Amino acid sequence: EDPSSSSSTQNSVAPELPGFYYDPEKNRYFRLLPGHNNHNPLTKDSIQHKAMECKRLRLLEEEEKKNQKTTRAGLNSSVLLQKRQLGLLSSTSYCRLVHELKVNCMQRRKIEIHSPDSSVAGTNNFKIIVADVACERIFTVNDVEHGGCKYGIINLSGLGKESLTVEMYDNLYFTNRKVLFSVPPSLVVAFSEHKLCLMGIAETPGCASLLPASLFSSTNPGDRPGMLCSFKISTAWSCAWCLNPQADNCFSTGLTRRVLVTNVVTGHRQTFGTSSDVLAQQFATQTPVLYNGCRSGEIFSIDVRQRNRRGQSWKASRLFHGSAVTSIHLMEAEHYLMAADMAGKIKLWDLRTAKCVKQYEGHHNEYALLPLHVNEEEGLLTAVGQDCYTRIWSLQDAHLLRTIPSPHPSSKDAIPSVVFSSRLGGSRGVPGLLMAVKQDLYHFSYN
Repeated sequence: EDPSSSSSTQNSVAPELPGFYYDPEKNRYFRLLPGHNNHNPLTKDSIQHKAMECKRLRLLEEEEKKNQKTTRAGLNSSVLLQKRQLGLLSSTSYCRLVHELKVNCMQRRKIEIHSPDSSVAGTNNFKIIVADVACERIFTVNDVEHGGCKYGIINLSGLGKESLTVEMYDNLYFTNRKVLFSVPPSLVVAFSEHKLCLMGIAETPGCASLLPASLFSSTNPGDRPGMLCSFKISTAWSCAWCLNPQADNCFSTGLTRRVLVTNVVTGHRQTFGTSSDVLAQQFATQTPVLYNGCRSGEIFSIDVRQRNRRGQSWKASRLFHGSAVTSIHLMEAEHYLMAADMAGKIKLWDLRTAKCVKQYEGHHNEYALLPLHVNEEEGLLTAVGQDCYTRIWSLQDAHLLRTIPSPHPSSKDAIPSVVFSSRLGGSRGVPGLLMAVKQDLYHFSYN
């Protein structure tokens, strides 16, 4: 739903007057001011924000009512299976309805966060959360009141249908810079008996930091190993680690108008010049190929085995969006690439034909670097919009399955960060969604 739809309904009842706003509740016109005013702050921004907040509260109320009721008639697993066996449902319709059933049965529950140091638990807003490969822990980046960010670890092993308590080990690291992105620890690799997590920091001068994997496996919260290394570079927008053995121990950093590929063992660096800032990156695993998404809307790939040559001849496959590309995700078979841009477009590209084969409607973005979360095992795509709504689509037919409103009022500094996994909390975990917003952590699990 578009907040502007309410204004169109008002206009059908009362004529629109230039410079005035009609309030249907008070049944009168109010003058629109060009800017904010302490006595009467009635502006287009405030009107739109009020409409969005009313919509959010209405959706939260509808979710509470839905949680108290059973699912809609005809939408349960046994009925769907019978219809499928009788040939009344196609495979596409069956998969979509099963996804809709699972996703819409997820109920929001707040998680209680415990910390060995009770004075620090819940005192800082969550900025980023990413899960490790087993989804037993999540790595967190939290804003600090006096500036900068700190990193922490939350243990999900106790998370389940009965328990809603997790342990958080805080203050593992602190930086006075703003952390913009993180390579998920699911891409953690072995290096000199350590494992590394790549962090990118968007400042000038920026840096890409490598954190030891013992950070994620240590059971002793007092054992906090030091940062392995930190590379100072120009403004960093993105980063990626290569898991292909042909380019072992290499990572890439997307910078302003260039790509920097670094070997952490030899220290050798290879630079590829671009015509635009590189905002998103991911390495393929089957081949040493790096995919890059740019502010110009271009997506291109680089074979890191070749030497950089002048000109653009080193670019392999090239795709184009109409706006800045903010996130890319290479599918497991590596024949398809999912990409999102600042116009709110999410497209699935066939890399063999360089054509868009699917488009996922409803995402909202105007200028933010917002990630995509693809779970091929569950067949779901999850993305958080700049409007603070979390949307879940079916990968198969691009159908929007659910729109989840934020538990907190929408604002630029309250955009939720989410993790979706088939096994939250480990091998015995259940599929579900983790949502971090402000100082709170929420769990949406399959029923």
